[in-house]
Formats: sequence, C-alpha cells, structure tokens
Amino acid sequence: MKKILILSANPTNTGLLRLDKEVREIQTGLERAKNRNKFDIMTQWAARPEDLRRALLDYEPHIVHFSGHGVGHEGLILENDAEEGQLVSTEALADLFGLFKDKIECVLLNACYSEVQAEAIYQHIDCVMGMNQGIGDGAAIAFAIGFYDALGANKSYEMAFEFGCNAIDLNSIPESSTPVLKTRKYQPQTSQITPAVALEIPEGQVPLDSAFYVERPPVEADCYRQIMQSGALIRMKAPRQMGKSSLMSRVLDHASKHDCKATSVNLQSADAEFLGSLDLFLQWFCASITDSLNLPEKLSDYWQGVLGSKNKCTNYFQRYLLPEINSPIALGLDEVDEIFKHPQIATDFFGLLRAWHERAKNDAVWKNLRLIIVHSKEVYIPLNINQSPFNVGFPVDLPELNQLQVQDLLQRHQLTWTNSQVQQLMMLVGGHPYLVRVALYQIAQDRMTLDQLEQIAPTEAGPYNDHLRRHLLNLQDDEQLLAALKQVVTVNYPVDVGTTAAFKLRSMGLVKFEGNKVVSLCNLYSKYFSDRLGLNK
Repeated sequence: MKKILILSANPTNTGLLRLDKEVREIQTGLERAKNRNKFDIMTQWAARPEDLRRALLDYEPHIVHFSGHGVGHEGLILENDAEEGQLVSTEALADLFGLFKDKIECVLLNACYSEVQAEAIYQHIDCVMGMNQGIGDGAAIAFAIGFYDALGANKSYEMAFEFGCNAIDLNSIPESSTPVLKTRKYQPQTSQITPAVALEIPEGQVPLDSAFYVERPPVEADCYRQIMQSGALIRMKAPRQMGKSSLMSRVLDHASKHDCKATSVNLQSADAEFLGSLDLFLQWFCASITDSLNLPEKLSDYWQGVLGSKNKCTNYFQRYLLPEINSPIALGLDEVDEIFKHPQIATDFFGLLRAWHERAKNDAVWKNLRLIIVHSKEVYIPLNINQSPFNVGFPVDLPELNQLQVQDLLQRHQLTWTNSQVQQLMMLVGGHPYLVRVALYQIAQDRMTLDQLEQIAPTEAGPYNDHLRRHLLNLQDDEQLLAALKQVVTVNYPVDVGTTAAFKLRSMGLVKFEGNKVVSLCNLYSKYFSDRLGLNK
C-alpha cells in the first residue's frame, strides 16, 4: 500500500487558497479508482515546520504532497503557532527530505514558484514536482485531480504528471506548462539546449511575450489572485522604470484569460484642456474607456441635467458600461501621478474611485469593476482618509531585483559571470530592473565590458545619460530636495533628511530606506550627482 501524506498551509496573512477543495478532490478521485485499496491518505492541515517533521516520522509516507504558498528561492511558507506565515528555507527542506530518501518515492509541491525547492529536494528523492511560476487555484486543483486519477489507475508517477498537465489543458486554463517534473526514471522529450534569444532594447514597457521579464515572487502571483476577486482594487507604487506598467499589463492579460474584459487608460494621455475642469476630465475619462472597450460613446445620454459630474460619471458606468459588457472589467489606470498635479480635479476623482470600490462590497453591478491604480510618487495632495483609494485595496510596492533574479537575467542574455562580477554590477546599479537591463544589453552586444561600463556609466558619455540627466533636472527644480540628496551622496552611511524629502527621493528611485534613514540606491547615482553637483566625498 502506498501512503500519501497531504500537507497544507494557508496562513492568515497570505492569500486565500482553496486547499479544502484540492484535498477533497484528491480523496474523491482515489476513492473511486479501481486501485483504491492500494492507497492510504493522511492529511495535515495548517502545517507548521514541526508538523512536517513529525508527520514524516510518524507516517513514513511514500508520496508527500504540499499545498500552499511558495516564494521562489526564499522557500515555502508554512504556519506558526499564531497561524501566520513562517518561511522554511529551501536548504532546510532539502536536508529534511534527505533524511527520508530511503522511504519517500515522490514529492509534489503544489505551490507557486516551488521549482527551486523541487530541484533541491531532487538531490535526494528520485521524483519531485514543482511549479516554475505562480499558479492559480483552478490550475493547481486540476493538476492534482489529473495526477491522482492517473495514479489511481496504476500509472507511473511520470505518466501521472503528464495526465495532471493535460487536466489543466482540458479545463481551458493556460497554465499547463507551469508544473515541472524532476525524475531519474524519465526525461521529457525536450531539448536541454537553451535557444538563443534575440536581444531587446530595454525601453518602456516590457512586452508580454518578452524573454526578459523577470518575475519577483510573490508579487505576480498575489496580483493574479487579487484581480480575480470581485470589486478588487490593486495599488501599484514604485519609482519610474521599476516595471509597474509591465506588471500591470501582465495582470490585465491574466484577467483577460479568465473571463474578464481587460483594458487600461494612461492618464498622461489626457490633453491639457481636460485637466482644468472636473467635468471635462470625467467626460474624457469615460470616453477613453468606452473607446478602449470598442463600445459606442453615449456621453450625451448621461451628461444631462443638474446632477454633478461625479454622479453623471457614476451613472455612465453603472447604467451603461458595466451592464453592456456583462462580465467583470479589469481596468488599469496608469500614471495617475499626472492627476496629483491638478488638485482641482484630484480630490474629487480619487474620491470617486474610492466610492466605486466601496459600492462593490454590496452592489452586484459594481462587483464587476476591478481596478489597478499605478503611480510613482507619494500622495501629498490632501485627501480625506475615507475618500482616498490609496489606503484601501491590495498594495504592491515593487522591490528591486535580488541577486538570483539578476543572475537569471544574465542567463537570458547568454552571459556567464562569476558571483563577484554580479556583485560588482549590483554595487553599480543596485537591483533596478531598467538599469540592470541596460547594462546587460550593452555588454551582451559586445559594446563594452563590465569594467568599462563601471568607468563610463556615471558620465554624460555613458548609456544612462538621459536617465541621469532627467533626474538632475527634476532635482534642480526643487532646492530642498536637491539639498537633501547632497547630504545622501556625500557620505557612505544612512542619513536622516526628513520624512518628506526621504519619501520624495524614494519615489524618484534615488535612495532606499534603512530604518528611518536613507542611503543612495547605488554607486551610479552617488558618483554621478557628486560629480555634477561639484561635491567632494
């Protein structure tokens, strides 16, 4: 008899997963299987690290199935005594499974970004499965059902894996390439040679089909999960060129593949004539969304009478756009910073977005509107706490790339570097996605070496000249901000420049916080501004 140990963990401070449904479907599938007498299922809910160890000792399972959250290289998330998440490192997991290598035959990690753990556990266990990116509830459950149905029909682990992937396809879920198999008994008929990828000039939004977009777990998976919630509001904030628009486009694409109508509006595209009046701006806003949804514009039907502009805009959505589409609408609002410059419309417009979000909690029509708000700057305009969309919903603060993600980008550029070279690059540009990609593009094109880049980068002759000059011009328009940056780049330790200046510099992407103090984001900025501002370090 094969013993199957199913462990699940869904801490209270992580996104809700349908683990109960997954386990129920596994049990139901095996109970109806012709070989049902060959399997014995044990379950461990809300698994803590000690529960994992004890279950392996007590049950001595042949198959271990984990359902829950993964965060890539950092590990898997189990629970602690307070039912909150507790990270378990990849190394610790691999070492634990190594102690049971003579008993465990197969490990299935049904968790986002768990390929890293699968690879590590594969050092000890002959058959391990994980996920190479975020995976939705529907795909995870479908894979589990297909896998255990095949196992119950006396198929091998390897064939059961194929049935699991096929089950995702049969459910019309575009995630069948997410599960990955590590086995010593069978290798899929795919080439092990990484094909050469045409280099892309790093500028603007990274296309959906780009080979150079690097995910930052668990950001993408969290956003994909949130956008599928009724009345969702996702707030993305990060400095310019950190990948906000690229992430937004992927979240909208995910929504469109799951029965949502997805569209976006860039608020920088509003002509100046519309930004002096709330009424004109809201008409432009409604017309822009109508056009992007390929619907006939009907402003004249709703922009009449004595009702205020906000009521007219609300009626346009409630009585026309939302019922006309008759399916969830995922709406991305990019570059909302533009509206911060126009306080005469900002307070009312953002208050309107907050009101729509609140309506979605109880109103069936408004439940179909799912918003993504993207901005770079801190919100300094005065907003009533009960009328602001910036203190509700799901916040996303995009982090820099870490060293492993930079190494991933290196491989995609067909570059092989030592760890010291990677560290040299990150000392120069940090983990800023745009700065990293520019560096790797220049080097992969054989235009310069890493050492040459380090010499020329902080100069007007370097590949970052436009980027650096834009920052310099913005700083020169604000004497207080310029004075604060001078404090930062003239020392090699964290400094206190005041709350307002610190957050503004962080919004620009020039500094990072260390406690309540800030340091320069990278040597590129320190060297450039020290030189251009005539400072001596």
